[in-house]
Amino acid sequence: MSQALHAEIAGIKFDDIFLNASGVHCQTTAELDELLATKGTGAIITKSATSAYRAGNPSPRLSKIPLGSINSMGLPNEGLDYYLDYVTTKQADKPMLLSVAGVSYTENLDILHKVQDSSFMGITELNLSCPNVPGKPQTAYDFETTERLLTEVFAFFTKPLGVKMPPYFDIVHFDDMAKILNKFPLAHVNTINSIGNGLWINEDTDTVVIKPKGGFGGIGGALAKPTALANVRAFRQRLNPTIKMIGTGGVVNGRDVYEHILCGADLVSVGTQLQFEGPSMFARLEQELLAIMAEKGYTSVDDFRGQLKIIE
Repeated sequence: MSQALHAEIAGIKFDDIFLNASGVHCQTTAELDELLATKGTGAIITKSATSAYRAGNPSPRLSKIPLGSINSMGLPNEGLDYYLDYVTTKQADKPMLLSVAGVSYTENLDILHKVQDSSFMGITELNLSCPNVPGKPQTAYDFETTERLLTEVFAFFTKPLGVKMPPYFDIVHFDDMAKILNKFPLAHVNTINSIGNGLWINEDTDTVVIKPKGGFGGIGGALAKPTALANVRAFRQRLNPTIKMIGTGGVVNGRDVYEHILCGADLVSVGTQLQFEGPSMFARLEQELLAIMAEKGYTSVDDFRGQLKIIE
């Protein structure tokens, strides 16, 4: 790929702006290998790793719904050692991001200590949008805990670190969380994770479509795009320019990618569409994006990144 779709995070160069959303097509080394070999991917990210293997929630835990998906996966993954071994030993010509997600405050710290002590020098992404402890909100919805955790993390973690965030829905929350994130030398902010606790009903059976949590699950796909674009835009306006943005949510076609970049995304990750269309989707998105850029006279994503217009 030419410089048309390049990006850079933490001094690491990406020859293409696309990657998978963590959680999709990235649980096994075979899936990761396939993504690395796929035309159009500029990087890959692993499944969010907990300290040890997790089977996740009972099935059905993912369902296609009109304009998207609903899921309550329960963090199924092969455990930190599995993914850490992969990203440190795999010979790849594309950057590999390591996603981690402790199910408790202390597990997050333990995991990051292990990454810090490893030979992995790439970007680690701390998933702050997973459930923490029963009766408490996910970490990123607890602003005080988020700041305390990041303060402890950056006391010892010296490698590139980004964070994956849930969606926010109130302007004051954008303001307050950006103030917290700006206190730390973050490599990137990845927004959004799925929109939490949606519900979908099977019209033939009057039954929910997934088993865990009584049918409540995260909403992804086209339904999530307006929320995703708003979060990318809001954080890009508020974060230090040194903190890069990964836009995630609602990408189905090249126009969706274009809009994420217009809102300020440096990289764009795809989840639901990858789940249902497969990795060949990346080449299609790339061609559709390049066609839009050619039509508008742009030769690089730098020409329009963050250039969203408002009505005066």
